[in-house]
Amino acid sequence: MAVHTSSAAEAAAPTTRERILTEALDLFAQSGYGGASMRELARRVGIRESSLYNHFPGKAAILEAIVSEHGPASSASRLEEPRYKQLARQPAAFCRQFALDLVEQWSDPREHQFQKVITAERNRVPGIRAKFADHFYAREQSMMTDYFRGFALAGLLKTPDPRETARLFAAGLIYIRLEHYVMGATPSPRPKVIEAIDRYLAFFLSLIAAGADTDNKKRKPKGENRGKAAPD
Repeated sequence: MAVHTSSAAEAAAPTTRERILTEALDLFAQSGYGGASMRELARRVGIRESSLYNHFPGKAAILEAIVSEHGPASSASRLEEPRYKQLARQPAAFCRQFALDLVEQWSDPREHQFQKVITAERNRVPGIRAKFADHFYAREQSMMTDYFRGFALAGLLKTPDPRETARLFAAGLIYIRLEHYVMGATPSPRPKVIEAIDRYLAFFLSLIAAGADTDNKKRKPKGENRGKAAPD
C-alpha cells in the first residue's frame, strides 16, 4: 500500500523540465529576460548549470517554451480537448465553459507573471513577437471561428460572419479581464467576475440567438401607405 502511494506521489511530482519553466517564469518576471542568468535559474531549480542544457539549448529556448504553454497557446490547446468537442452543438454551454476556463487562467499567479514577461520581452527577443502574436493568436482565433461556424451551419445561431462573431465574443471577455484583473489596484472577487461573465454571456447569446432577425430586412414604418390608394 505504501509503495502504491509513493508511486502516485512520484507520478504527480513536477518533472525537471516543468520545474525549470516554473522557476524561469518567476525569474524572468522579477529580473527581466536580459537580467536573468542561467546560473541563477539553475540555483533556483536545484541543479547544475550544465544540466539546464540537457533540457534547453539556451535562455531563448526557455522563453519560447514558456510562450508556447501560456496565454493564447493554453486557450487553443483547451479548444482541442474532448470536453470542448462535446459542446460542438451547444453554443451557450461552449461559451460559458470557455469563459469560466479563462477566469481560472486569469486567477492563476503564473498568468500574471507571463503577461508581465511577454509584455516586456516580445519586442526584444527575435521571433518571440511573431510567434506569440501571429502563431498562437491565429491558431486560437481559427479554432474559435470553426466552432462558431459549426454552430451556424447547425442552425444553432444566426451570424453573417462566424469569424467576426468569434472576435466579438473574445473582445467582450478581454474587456472583462481588463476591468476586473488589470486596471484595478487589486483583482475583483471571483463572484463579481462571474456575475460580469454571466451578464455578458446573456447579452452576447441574445445577439446571435437562432430566432433573432438577422436577415437585415427592414420593417415598414407606420404610415408608409399613407396617401396611397387603398386596394379594392
